Amino acid sequence: MVYFDNAATSWPKPPGVAEAMVRFLENVGANPGRAAHRRANEAGRIVYAAREAVCELFDAPDPLRLAWCKNVTEALNLALRGLLRAGDHVVTSSIEHNAVMRPLRALQRRGVELTIVPCSPAGVLDPQDVSRAIRPHTRLVVLNGASNVIGTLLPVREVGAICRRRGPLLVVDAAQTAGAFPIDVGQDGIDLLAFTGHKSLGGPMGTGGLIVGERVDERQIEPLLRGGTGSRSEHEEQPDFMPDRFESGTPNVPGLAGLEVGVRWVLEHGIEAIRTHEVALTGRLIEGLRRIPGVQVYGPMDPELQTATVSFNIAGIPPSEAGLRLDDEYGIMCRVGLHCSPAAHRTIGTFAQGTVRFGLSSFNTTAEIDEALSAVSALAGQAG
Repeated sequence: MVYFDNAATSWPKPPGVAEAMVRFLENVGANPGRAAHRRANEAGRIVYAAREAVCELFDAPDPLRLAWCKNVTEALNLALRGLLRAGDHVVTSSIEHNAVMRPLRALQRRGVELTIVPCSPAGVLDPQDVSRAIRPHTRLVVLNGASNVIGTLLPVREVGAICRRRGPLLVVDAAQTAGAFPIDVGQDGIDLLAFTGHKSLGGPMGTGGLIVGERVDERQIEPLLRGGTGSRSEHEEQPDFMPDRFESGTPNVPGLAGLEVGVRWVLEHGIEAIRTHEVALTGRLIEGLRRIPGVQVYGPMDPELQTATVSFNIAGIPPSEAGLRLDDEYGIMCRVGLHCSPAAHRTIGTFAQGTVRFGLSSFNTTAEIDEALSAVSALAGQAG
């Protein structure tokens, strides 16, 4: 079996992730912040340790300005729905995931103005095009760190500098870059960083969060949920301070226990080393695919300009059939179709059939790349 669906969720998880989750369930099990006994205190310590690990990885100075969410989609909804009002203007790119586009389309129907800056067919975004799209009433610029379809890295730091000069807040969807590419909240000029735990951070599903930068007044962000926080219980109004303002209800403590271990694994091995390995794998895959007759590869064609996510099509074989046969006949697990990103597929010219997507990770090997190339070559030969 070759697992190439890491852009959807990573597998395997780093050593110790599952064990940390089981350890919490078997030995702690209590609700953090809802009592003063030793197990509740230990649960609270686990939650805070996960905050510290994530903020260390992203160079975010204050762990209390991280609001836990169940995934990056919830985090993006908190940022977008929480900040944007009728009459505001928002700028985004043409290769965004539906986790950005669907909330923005809903907000557009409520009076928010939307500008979509086109990327090239390789997914490349010119920062100056973003600058030209900014208006006096632009409230947010929203970008993914990298395309989930073709892996192209977007110029987050350059756009961050533009936003600092021009005024809008920068929201970054780090679903594809968190744990796979260096992120520095301050140096990159990121005001709101939405991330998920179950991809390159190595954590379980059901974990993620929103880091709120110092330029943002959290009291201006409307919570998605209101309810018990374990704090200010004498009041029937939601707390106005972070993280309690956005963390109503019992958190996913088993998941956060696992997430901390995953993030610590990334910190221990180092983003640069992880990135170097994935760049080498991606380069080998792209080079091999491009040599196979009948295979079209999409994206920048340069592993330094993208994450370890590669999309392609085989002439004469629909993506859905190719994916099924890769799994059934060769044991290669991948993703096919539109990948919840129709805007990206329109940009690269593959709407509505989509592509075959190989999502690599630091746990994949060159032998697996070669095995996959052999399988694709066999399919392409049969189609020809």
